[in-house]
Amino acid sequence: MSTPGTQIDPLDGVRILDLFAGPGGLDVAAHFLGYKSIGIEWDRNACETRYAAGLPTIHADVSVMRQTRFDEIPQSVDVLAGGPPCQSFSVAGRGAGRAALETVKEFIRRLVSSEEESRIDEDLHSLNVDPRTALVLEPLRWLLKAIETDGRDPYRVIVLEQVPAVLPLWDVYAQLLRSGEGRLRGVKYDADCWELKTEQFGVPQTRTRAVLVARLVGSGAVSPPDPTNRPFDVRRRGSNTGQTEAFQTKSSAKDTWVSMAKALDAADALPESSVDMSRFRTEGDTKFFVVSNYGSNGDPKKRGRRLSSEPAFTVTGKVSRNKIFRTQADFDENRFDRFTIAESGVLQTFPHNFPWSGNDQAQQVGNAVPPRLGMHVLSSALSGTAPSKAQLADSTTWREVSPELTARLRDIGCGDRTRCPEGSHKVSRARRKPAL
Repeated sequence: MSTPGTQIDPLDGVRILDLFAGPGGLDVAAHFLGYKSIGIEWDRNACETRYAAGLPTIHADVSVMRQTRFDEIPQSVDVLAGGPPCQSFSVAGRGAGRAALETVKEFIRRLVSSEEESRIDEDLHSLNVDPRTALVLEPLRWLLKAIETDGRDPYRVIVLEQVPAVLPLWDVYAQLLRSGEGRLRGVKYDADCWELKTEQFGVPQTRTRAVLVARLVGSGAVSPPDPTNRPFDVRRRGSNTGQTEAFQTKSSAKDTWVSMAKALDAADALPESSVDMSRFRTEGDTKFFVVSNYGSNGDPKKRGRRLSSEPAFTVTGKVSRNKIFRTQADFDENRFDRFTIAESGVLQTFPHNFPWSGNDQAQQVGNAVPPRLGMHVLSSALSGTAPSKAQLADSTTWREVSPELTARLRDIGCGDRTRCPEGSHKVSRARRKPAL
């Protein structure tokens, strides 16, 4: 216990390094599991959210941090985690990364070999692909950096996540980590990768993630976390089925998926809640349906529907564009509502009072790893167990963070801003309205 006036260093006891940390999905998960983490994040807005939430952060480019500031990572870090930007691999994007999968696989193998990394970088830069595609190599580069740096121990545990299209790359990662060859210098991991559906872990949203978990040989075999809920069948019916009949459909199964209404009503019921479902409540029941900004099952020419009694669509950075209707009559007359940022965060399983800050908050929400999924993955990877009921129950409300801690973390993360990504703190001036 600290004595009055003692300033606790927020980096003391940090175990998890979260690359591409975003607003903190994995860090929030780690917090509720009792682990301390530090994130590296390029986006200034996500950093502001992290500072407000009390999450240790370095505002930096992951690649630059590895090359020039690696010694700033606390020695206590023994877990490497991260989710590289997925836009170039995403079904919703143009898919440049998916087309380059075989090429990227070869780069992964080349990095582990004894080939000069500068030559690999030159070849990467010559590729005519989205530059973000190469960021999927960064976790491997960080792993090799730790092995090759005197005074550093290899990471004991590695946890990576991405969109399903990246699973073949995680499979190559796993094969190499098990081999211990080349630049791994005989360091071997038990490693495996899987596709996990978020609704099967209590997330009120259908979203599939490719997850890799690796542990140093001798630390115990890896296995996927056990699902707690049933999968949701997105092909259950056509998107134009009448709403009245579907609203009345309820499942009494113990471990069914969590619906939007259930998650949002639970958040609404919490003290000083940031969520208010009264606008959708009729005779005590919360009822609405959502028309997605995206197409149904990948078809951009169709707009899918989800009922309040079902999980949400995948929450993306465009979540604020989804339209919410109370009734079919409202739909016919185009009277709609939108999810608030707090409500969108709850659908991602962030605490209802998580302090979203900065600009582009919808994008921050959509980019994040659902913390509840993160809790299951991290708990399985670090202890071989599922999160406890108490830990899951506690994860609905965020701790109060003092302005002093936020300021301290901003000083750690940005300092005098000279080492932040170039131009990242520029604020565009608002345009003047023309005189009438």
